[in-house]
Amino acid sequence: MKKLLSTLAFGAMVIAAAPAVNAQEVTLQLKWVTQAQFAGYYVALERGFYEEEGLDVTIKPGGPDIAPVQVLVGGGADVVIDWMPSALAAREKGVPLVNIAQPFKSSGMMLTCRADSGITSPADFPGKTLGVWFFGNEYPFLSWMSQLGIPTEGGPDGVEVLKQGFNVDPILQNQADCVSTMTYNEYWQIIDAGLGPDDLVTFKYEDEGVATLEDGIYVLEDRLNDEQFFDEMVRFVRASMKGWKWAEENPDAAAEIVLEYDDTGAQTIEHQRRMMGEIAKLTAGSNGALDPADYERTVQTLLAGGSDPVITKEPEGAWTSAVTDKALGM
Repeated sequence: MKKLLSTLAFGAMVIAAAPAVNAQEVTLQLKWVTQAQFAGYYVALERGFYEEEGLDVTIKPGGPDIAPVQVLVGGGADVVIDWMPSALAAREKGVPLVNIAQPFKSSGMMLTCRADSGITSPADFPGKTLGVWFFGNEYPFLSWMSQLGIPTEGGPDGVEVLKQGFNVDPILQNQADCVSTMTYNEYWQIIDAGLGPDDLVTFKYEDEGVATLEDGIYVLEDRLNDEQFFDEMVRFVRASMKGWKWAEENPDAAAEIVLEYDDTGAQTIEHQRRMMGEIAKLTAGSNGALDPADYERTVQTLLAGGSDPVITKEPEGAWTSAVTDKALGM
């Protein structure tokens, strides 16, 4: 059950943070399940940073079958957390998605393989089965394979793509030679399941030259034309980044906050603390403002796909600094 929050106003226990009088409601759709990957937002909710900004924020967990962009377009959220490859691909297809802030500075994505598969380098991928997340998470992988010239339809010269779900069972049960992992989560699930570091070979996307921006804050572009919504997003970003910096400085406490919001009961405090420690490495160096150089690197990675790139042209209007400029006093 979600943690019961106490309020200074009443000193009582309530189901959700008590909104300020006339607080404006904002719904945030996460990219994945409740975990330290989203600690900044839960910290901002728990410690009243959103309430201080006059916002009543609802956080909706994601999952392997939830596409944040679809939720946003369907009106189920005002703002979403998504990876830039997914956002740019959606924009090219006609969804006016725009990045208004970028809490994550570095990429945590990896492909983790069994050492006994014989894979020692990407040159060994052909003929193997690789676990891949979908619903927008597949784009960094597809861009990488395209740059390597490796087909993703199977065959001796290509790779067999296995749709990967919530867990890492495919690599544990020898259903896949490699699975998608994050430095802060699934890699450690494999370790906790009994395979040691020597049993695994990892390929970090950053090391392979295909790092793309992850976990940005996105809204529909036309909504920013509404002055009230724009102001809400300024306050939302300001409170969220306050939450992120607090989480970086207080990782153990942030992990405990996240755990109290996890309704599944599947998480452990040890795992969340370890995850928060890794997440802090990825948010370090970001004040929330998108670095144009990081954006351009992501775009060029997605364009560099030979005959089958993730995006086919330079995006226009895919991000704005207007919100962070005001939120951060820049």
